[in-house]
Amino acid sequence: MLKLSRRAMLAGSAATVAIAACSRGTKEDVAPARTVPAYADGTAMAAGIAAGETTGLEQVEAAITRAKAVEPQINGIVTETFEIARSDAAGLLSGAFAGVPSFIKDLIDWRGAPTLAGSRGLAGHMATTDNPFAQKWRGAGIVALGKSATPEAGLISSTEPLSNGPTRNPWDASRFPGGSSGGAAALVAARVVPFAHASDGGGSIRIPASTCGVFGLKPSRDRLPYSEAGEAPPLQISVNHAVTLSVRDSIALFRAAEANDGTYPLLGEIKPLTRRLRIGFAPEPTTGTPLHPDTRAATEAAAQLCRELGHTVIDFTMPIDGPKLTDAFLLYWAAGAGMFAQQVAAFSGKPIGTEIVEPWTLGLAGMAARRIAEVPDAISYLLAFESAYHAMFESLDVILSPVTGSPAVPIGEQAPDADYDTLMERVLSFASYTAPMNVAGAASMSVPLGWSPSGLPIGAMFSGRKGDDGLLFELALELEAARPWADRRPPVSAA
Repeated sequence: MLKLSRRAMLAGSAATVAIAACSRGTKEDVAPARTVPAYADGTAMAAGIAAGETTGLEQVEAAITRAKAVEPQINGIVTETFEIARSDAAGLLSGAFAGVPSFIKDLIDWRGAPTLAGSRGLAGHMATTDNPFAQKWRGAGIVALGKSATPEAGLISSTEPLSNGPTRNPWDASRFPGGSSGGAAALVAARVVPFAHASDGGGSIRIPASTCGVFGLKPSRDRLPYSEAGEAPPLQISVNHAVTLSVRDSIALFRAAEANDGTYPLLGEIKPLTRRLRIGFAPEPTTGTPLHPDTRAATEAAAQLCRELGHTVIDFTMPIDGPKLTDAFLLYWAAGAGMFAQQVAAFSGKPIGTEIVEPWTLGLAGMAARRIAEVPDAISYLLAFESAYHAMFESLDVILSPVTGSPAVPIGEQAPDADYDTLMERVLSFASYTAPMNVAGAASMSVPLGWSPSGLPIGAMFSGRKGDDGLLFELALELEAARPWADRRPPVSAA
């Protein structure tokens, strides 16, 4: 079986859909004492299952019905494993989320399902074992309904793979959901499942969380398992976690997946934040790219909310050489694309070319090949950045910035077969805020606090130090209580 290396996986008109409960969950079939709603967050679902008010099989059947209702509009599923999910849900399950349905991003192995990584060249690649992170989710009793869509190898901030077609944003089906966890975010936003696995190698949790109006925390480096031991690259920039509807689900999923290897203390009790923070407000892109007026307004509104909550908000300019950091990060990213192309060629038995990998992947791989002599210096620069990043927090607790340069853009604007130079410019302009936290290994999150005048979600990004995951969760709970978002339904919604 092909083992994709950690570096190769750098992750890292809408219509309202109203559906009734499936045959296993209609009012006629459910005893009157059962009070769990047909759709709730994962914590509520798990509690209802544990209390005998519903069953895992009922929740899985209801989620399958929801998936079938909205999938024609969003195209967020790569592989359906509904029959396996039914069998799993009917069995004996244990764990914090026993019986709760979800999806696994199609970049990691989930036993019994294909791992295609958004690539045509990996057709037929089946997983016979679980990725270490997937083991944690299976141990928590989570039932996977299938694999969610991702761009090829998670290499771009869109989710429009040539292998599966574009995934669409439930808030506006003419626009993308972001990437690379675009399928996951679209399925959660459309209320198919309460949470879904996601990964982040340069913004791939936070970007789609922002564009789809859900919550997404990027954990600190090595806080949660990523891949098999012995596969560590020179700099681990990618992490696994989830996109969720509620903050409490994200916290509970974090606990269920913690590495527990002594690198960090286990996550303690998390309550809404009570102490007041010094928040650095940094709306300007360090790369000098433009910031969309709607995004600026939403980020300023998030800063004002923090002031109203009693936090000290300080205008702040991040002391980062944005162009230099971006170039080094992009070169390292491109080296991963080159490795991925080689592995796809080895698996498929075909030469590297457009038959097996996308033009965007080939363009990145070509860049890495041309500049291969520069890669060691780029890695050294990126390794040294961690201390420079953390020095920014000597007088600050958290930094507030946009997640992306604009709200969700139209489908096709970041298509992987677009002109390479034009596409590069668009990607760097859109995804201009998130990579520094990956390089530094720091905790960072997108909180769905804003919407554009036309109704597109705009997340606010709060970032801390490496190990500040608990602090960000506490802040997120406070923000969620102050500006709840769960009741805001997109036009394409299954519940």
